[in-house]
Amino acid sequence: MDNEKNITAEDVIEMCNAKLICGELDTVLENFCRDTREIKAGDVFVGLQGENHNGSERYEEALEKGAKACILQNIIIPDNIKQRYKDRTILIVEDTIRALQKLAEYKRTMYDIPVIAVTGSVGKTSTKDIIASVMSKEYNVLKTEGNYNNHIGVPLTILRLKNHSAMVVEIGMNHLGEISELTNIVKPTVAVITNIGTAHIGNLGSRHNILKAKLEILEGLQSDGKVVINNDNDLLHDWVLSESGRYDVVTFGMENISSVMAYNTKLMEDRSTYNIDVKGKTYSVDIRIPGNHFVLNSLCAIAVGRIFNIDMQNILDGIRSFELTKRRMQIEKIENNITIINDCYNANYDSMKSSIEYLATLSHNKRIAVLGDMLELGEYSERLHRQVGTDVYRNNIDILITVGTQAKFIAEEAEDLGMDRRNIYVFDENNQAIIKLQDFMKEGNLAILIKASNGMGFQEIFENICNK
Repeated sequence: MDNEKNITAEDVIEMCNAKLICGELDTVLENFCRDTREIKAGDVFVGLQGENHNGSERYEEALEKGAKACILQNIIIPDNIKQRYKDRTILIVEDTIRALQKLAEYKRTMYDIPVIAVTGSVGKTSTKDIIASVMSKEYNVLKTEGNYNNHIGVPLTILRLKNHSAMVVEIGMNHLGEISELTNIVKPTVAVITNIGTAHIGNLGSRHNILKAKLEILEGLQSDGKVVINNDNDLLHDWVLSESGRYDVVTFGMENISSVMAYNTKLMEDRSTYNIDVKGKTYSVDIRIPGNHFVLNSLCAIAVGRIFNIDMQNILDGIRSFELTKRRMQIEKIENNITIINDCYNANYDSMKSSIEYLATLSHNKRIAVLGDMLELGEYSERLHRQVGTDVYRNNIDILITVGTQAKFIAEEAEDLGMDRRNIYVFDENNQAIIKLQDFMKEGNLAILIKASNGMGFQEIFENICNK
């Protein structure tokens, strides 16, 4: 291993004003872990302080499982523990989260590699995954696992850097200022903004404030970095027209003229295809995941791949081999010609609309939308849930099932617009939806969409009707 890219206990002392309780200054720290259930021999346990508990109190469990080092706060280590684990390294810092961030920022400075940072209101994780799939055709890529995209997940991702030659990082936020902090740790060479929608509008107050928050990603962009923008999004399109002269911008889209643009797009039940022109040559792009939004995701991946001069055939292979994270447009086909779209990892208005539009393209006898509350919408909640009801009605969905206090507005709006109330079912609990779905499934030839914010626990519905 390259010693110049190691973090040692001495580095923690210097950068985080840590106190060495026991162990050696030259102890190499790698494989950082915050969960004692996942600790493996040789890992570094970081005891994070939560609102209701101090994770540092679990240090003994980490040591018993073989952790070579612990970084802790607000804890006193008894002498018998120091003696028992004198071959391990224990460091005490004032704030373990801040220490994690400082160490990640330091680790990032050790690597002169392409770093792509992805943010946006919807589609961050799938866009990150498809970019990583393309980049991995010619680079050894480290990417954010799942949606580890916050003030803890981003530093933990960076600290996993080893012999990687590129990194793709997802950056999320709930409030203004959060992306600013993270982008200055990540220091991207390419910043991607997928779209500006309504996610977290309850915290930020308006889509323009959401735009402002997402544009914070540019604060950490390296001086010669590039910005990749969804030119079909109204607010981003306007931003490109007004501000792009300050940045090296690459646009992608299907509607507005863009640097990377799809044409002859064909949206099918299980895939999408389109054509694209690159340097005077036409290529056919095949995406094995359906939906308009995945066409945009793939265009974004092409734009990033071209920035790094990845061979076009490798880009197309990366798009074809891309796999979605579970619970994001996860399509299961079961007996009796029943298709289930499990998209219950998270939900906001934009992703709800896209999923309903995809459901409408399916040719089954009945198309059933099982929709739950979209969370964190604040004063906009009723209005946005009613907009979903409008989309259900306009897309001629056959059966609507809602679960939750806010999802009732989806049902109300769909009925007000003219959807037959006999085809609308309003429930308070997931189990009621499960029972109703099981009744419908006896008929066969159904397409069922399951979508809500993660906090609604809709995975339970999916697992029950699939017998998983």
